[in-house]
Amino acid sequence: MPLRERRETVLRVIIEDYITRAAPVASSAIVEKHGLKVSPATIRNDIAYLEREGYVAHPHRSAGSIPTDRAYRYYVELIGEEIELPRIERHLIHQISQEGKEELEQWLKTVAALLARLVHNLVVITSPKAVRCRVKHLDLVALQDFMALLIVVLYEAKVRRQILSFGRKVNQEELTRLANKLTSTYGGMTSTEILAKKEGLSSEEGQVSESLSEIMAAEDKLEYSEPYLEGLRLLLSQPEFTNNARVLGILEVLEGNDWLRNVFCQESGRTGVKVVIGEENPEPALQELSLVASQYGVLNKASGIVGVIGPKRMDYAKAISSLNFLSVLLSNSVAEYI
Repeated sequence: MPLRERRETVLRVIIEDYITRAAPVASSAIVEKHGLKVSPATIRNDIAYLEREGYVAHPHRSAGSIPTDRAYRYYVELIGEEIELPRIERHLIHQISQEGKEELEQWLKTVAALLARLVHNLVVITSPKAVRCRVKHLDLVALQDFMALLIVVLYEAKVRRQILSFGRKVNQEELTRLANKLTSTYGGMTSTEILAKKEGLSSEEGQVSESLSEIMAAEDKLEYSEPYLEGLRLLLSQPEFTNNARVLGILEVLEGNDWLRNVFCQESGRTGVKVVIGEENPEPALQELSLVASQYGVLNKASGIVGVIGPKRMDYAKAISSLNFLSVLLSNSVAEYI
């Protein structure tokens, strides 16, 4: 149920002050700093109402107000997704997004580092993952008489490597011919299609084909690529995490992949930027945090995730506007690779 206009304004002032200062907001400060043309008593009555309705709390009896999870959810719905990132920041992100795309994973790390500094929080990003990966190119590099390195390049700009051991000596010239033949034969195919086309191959060709299909099948089983985290120091430098005994638990969860899948399973029916606040997160260790994230990519072909993780006091407007802009640029870049 929407709040009345003045109470909504008071709640917004409390939230935005708390986001900026990380300190409880006194009713007198609301009147003095924000020029509301009402008496302090009226503001106190509004705050009392907001407390009864579960929008604000008081850490101590004499302290000012701090927002609750319910307040942050109301605020996120209030500001919506139509917030526009300032032009200078759009220009900066656009410049970075146009550089170094040849090495996709390194480029994504550069983009993540830029975003982390813009939002002053932790950024998570995954490489785009195809619904079914397809071969773009493969190489074989001689290591020793009986050993070679298989290098597989997939269409979503991923590179996978595996060492092979052959039953006989194979020189670089033979390996190059073998790689060229299999690239010509399997280019654009999925792992299932490769397995169906293995008749009439030599022993070495069959061995490479088997390894190739296994590499691709393992990729297909992943829901998301392994997440890359940037800006952990920025997250842990926030006042909420100073001497916080729960930090170790947060780090242990973030180092795994399950938390990302769990969050997006419950959000799978939604599109655009997703905001998961505090106790809305299914991972207990992450319930002191909020996650603002967006999927990017090409529908039914390849997709990844980019998101911001921070305290519930994070600047939601900056995070949402940054991700709105960045996810479009990332999607356009993915379209170039597939």
